Amino acid sequence: MGVAASRLSVDPRARVNPGEPVEQRHHTDESLLQDAVKKAVRAAGISKPATCHSLRHSFATHLLENGYDIRTVQELLGHKDVSTTMIYTHVLNRPGIGVKSPLD
Repeated sequence: MGVAASRLSVDPRARVNPGEPVEQRHHTDESLLQDAVKKAVRAAGISKPATCHSLRHSFATHLLENGYDIRTVQELLGHKDVSTTMIYTHVLNRPGIGVKSPLD
């Protein structure tokens, strides 16, 4: 999945009307975001490995810890099969982290 480019550019293949160029926002290379995260981790002095992928895992884990539905997490992560998302449910087995009833 790419990151949206900061500028619009003309797509030479796309035409609204014959001869009329189309300006679109394309995607930048994923490595630009990965490099930016790597630099930010270094600049922050974080000694543990941190990548875009580890941020994705943290995001999913925190959603589940905060009581989000597994199907919602599946959709947000773009998983086709819920079994892929189920790997994050290990966090729910930790004592004291389960979903609380609104009545509690």
